Amino acid sequence: MKRLWLLPALAIIAIVSGAQSARAAYCGAISYQGCSNCGESVVSDGTVVDGASPVADGAGSANADGSYTVMRNVTETVYEQVQETRYRTRNETYYEDKEVQATRVVPYTEQREVQYTVMVPTYETKTRTINYTVNKPVYETHEKVINYTVKKPVYETKTRTINYTVMKPVYETHEKVINYTVKKPVWETKTRTINYTVNKPVYETRTKTINYTVMVPVHETKTRTINYTVYNTVREDKVRTENYTVMVPEQYTKTITVNGGHWETQTETVPGPMMRRTVREPGTWTYDPATCRCVYCPGKCRVECVQGCPKTICKKVWVPTCEEKEICCTRYVKECRTREIPYTVCRRVPECKTKTCTYTVCKMVPECRTKTCNYTVCKMVPECRTKTCEYKVCSYVCEQRSKVCKYTTCKMVPECRTKTCNYTVCSYVCEPRTKVCKYTTCKMVPECRTKTCEYKVCKMVPECRTKTICVNKCRTECYTKICKVKKCRQVCEPYTVTKCVPRTVCKQVPVTVCCPAPVCCGAADACGCCEPACGCSKARGGLLKKLFGGRKGCCDSGCDVAPSCGCDAEPTCGCEAAPSCGC
Repeated sequence: MKRLWLLPALAIIAIVSGAQSARAAYCGAISYQGCSNCGESVVSDGTVVDGASPVADGAGSANADGSYTVMRNVTETVYEQVQETRYRTRNETYYEDKEVQATRVVPYTEQREVQYTVMVPTYETKTRTINYTVNKPVYETHEKVINYTVKKPVYETKTRTINYTVMKPVYETHEKVINYTVKKPVWETKTRTINYTVNKPVYETRTKTINYTVMVPVHETKTRTINYTVYNTVREDKVRTENYTVMVPEQYTKTITVNGGHWETQTETVPGPMMRRTVREPGTWTYDPATCRCVYCPGKCRVECVQGCPKTICKKVWVPTCEEKEICCTRYVKECRTREIPYTVCRRVPECKTKTCTYTVCKMVPECRTKTCNYTVCKMVPECRTKTCEYKVCSYVCEQRSKVCKYTTCKMVPECRTKTCNYTVCSYVCEPRTKVCKYTTCKMVPECRTKTCEYKVCKMVPECRTKTICVNKCRTECYTKICKVKKCRQVCEPYTVTKCVPRTVCKQVPVTVCCPAPVCCGAADACGCCEPACGCSKARGGLLKKLFGGRKGCCDSGCDVAPSCGCDAEPTCGCEAAPSCGC
């Protein structure tokens, strides 16, 4: 009696649970909602319907085997290439001018006089007498008689007769008929069809993704210590002793013969100079009958040489005389002396120093990148074509012909002939002869002779001379030079990098879902509960148990398990059981 007030509430709950379980009941329409959060799609009669509303028709959307095709939303990650500007630091080398003190060796030339001795050749002529023997030829003439034999040829003419045979040609002319066959060409034009195949190129553009590795430089700065040697110039003053020769002047007196003389004045008469003068001969008077008077004709002019008057002149004449007088002369005597010469010696002294250098090491680090390349593929597709060709066929037809040939035959007929030949026979007859030969003999008779030879003897006489020589020396001087100093600085430069950015794309993929045969609700179970085989939202026994704790049957566990075929309802029995239709 205490639970009667709950009957109206139980009826309301049963109506609500029945309305909820109607979505998954096999007695009505069946709908499947998507599992993703991107949206829901339902397939009804092969057409995709967006939304979560159930399909109205009951049996029109299922296949014969009870499976359905559902468009399920699938999430796919797509990588897009994005260019990004980055900055990197690189080491740049530059040079600066720096003044450095340096030392250099400068050559210079110094002159000095050197005494040396030269051997001067002196030639002397001498005479000597040489006795020698000469073989003088003496010739003698002799005679002797020689007997000899000569073969004298004797010629004799003879005659003989010779019989010989000659082959004489005899020619004959003949005729014969020759039958021959000639092949005459006959041309015929024919046509034929040729089927041939041509490969036609078909181009197709494709895309492929290439993964490649780029070596990215990574710079690392390191430091190392360098030991080096510097050579310093050290000057040292030294003194050396030098022996040298000095020519010292010495005065002495000698007597010499001097050609002297005086001037004398002498008077001398010199004839006058020869002069040329013109003299005219005396003229004549001639009577002129034209004018009836006498005309004077002048004489001829001639040139004659006339000597002038003599004159007396005074002139000075040098009268030579020989005189002896003493003169004072100077000669140079060689004298050896010693002197000390200071000089400077430069030495290079090594000095060890240490400096620290900073250098940069670049390592190449591999970096994986991806790029998409478009390439074209060419396929050769065979294409059948037809062409018609015309060609000529040549066939030969036999034709009989005849011709008459003339030919000559030659026969050799023997003919006997006779000829007479004259020939000469030579025979030799011996004849004794005599001749007288004259010959000359030569004898060498020795004869003594004498000759005088002049020869020269050369003696080397030492002679002291002086010459100026140039000595090359070096001195060290300091100077300032500008050198380039290598330095390093860091420079920031931009560069562009292409990287792949992931992006999520949602697309629909058709999925086939299998569905078991429906079971009608209304059969009572062993516990007295009316529960569907599968697909119900909740078992009524479980609700009664939860509401007012009835008796416990086979479904008293009340577990919340996954639906047996994809519905929102609870399983019929057993919490740990797998779905009965594989959904």
